[in-house]
Amino acid sequence: MTTPYAHPEALVSTEWVAQHLDDPDVRLIESNEDVLLYNTGHVRDAVKIDWVADLNDPIIRDYIGPKEFEALCSKHGIGNDTFVVFYGDKNNWWASYAFWVFQLFGHTKAAVMNGGRKKWVEEGRELTKVIPSSPPAAYHAPQRHDYMIRALFAQTLAHQAAGLPLIDVRSPKEYSGELLHMPEYPQEGTLRGGHIRGAHSVPWARAVNDDGTFKSVEELKGIYESEAGLAADKNVVVYCRIGERSSHTWFVLTYLLGYPNVRNYDGSWTEWGNVVGAPIEK
Repeated sequence: MTTPYAHPEALVSTEWVAQHLDDPDVRLIESNEDVLLYNTGHVRDAVKIDWVADLNDPIIRDYIGPKEFEALCSKHGIGNDTFVVFYGDKNNWWASYAFWVFQLFGHTKAAVMNGGRKKWVEEGRELTKVIPSSPPAAYHAPQRHDYMIRALFAQTLAHQAAGLPLIDVRSPKEYSGELLHMPEYPQEGTLRGGHIRGAHSVPWARAVNDDGTFKSVEELKGIYESEAGLAADKNVVVYCRIGERSSHTWFVLTYLLGYPNVRNYDGSWTEWGNVVGAPIEK
């Protein structure tokens, strides 16, 4: 018998989405690496949230504040009680990133569509190019609660110095320092390659099946516990290059396996690999 996920409410199927397309209390959000993909066709009434233009502060390297988050949600018809469902390309890695940012503001009425855009398309489900419009919604955003799910450089450095679990979710060649980015991407952005000293390599994509859906609890425990030595009572920090791939692993550990203390180091390698004196291994 398959063990259920720790928080099954954080995951919905493509069939569930199809059945709730006309539900006024549900808002679909598409978030992709390919910023042009949404305009080629998207799930009906889904809105586009761009991780750069919509979620990041335009000046400093940080996320938007409460007022900007309120405006973003309001213009997309998202209220505090709206159930928000995220999906996107690349097996939901950018959707997981957007989901994670929403959790910084405590929007817990949220889920990820299992299998993402890939599964929806492969099942032959409807796409549309019509951009939805909704009346503005009232939204009240609290101050961000970063400390609960986000690790900054100083916190990650202290975590590393204490010998606590670190998971590097990048590709093996990035982990080894052979590459500074994934093989098909420009090799730029950092002065040093390698990984944070003491970190274990568990590429993010190992958590998904060929159809983009998440693997079973048993399979995930085999990867993260039997192989990487993690346990639910551990304080874990995950990282990648800029925090997007690691948000996918953060979702897996937090919502599928039920780990209560997982933080995403979104500064990741573009920060660590440029900091003078940061402990690095190859």
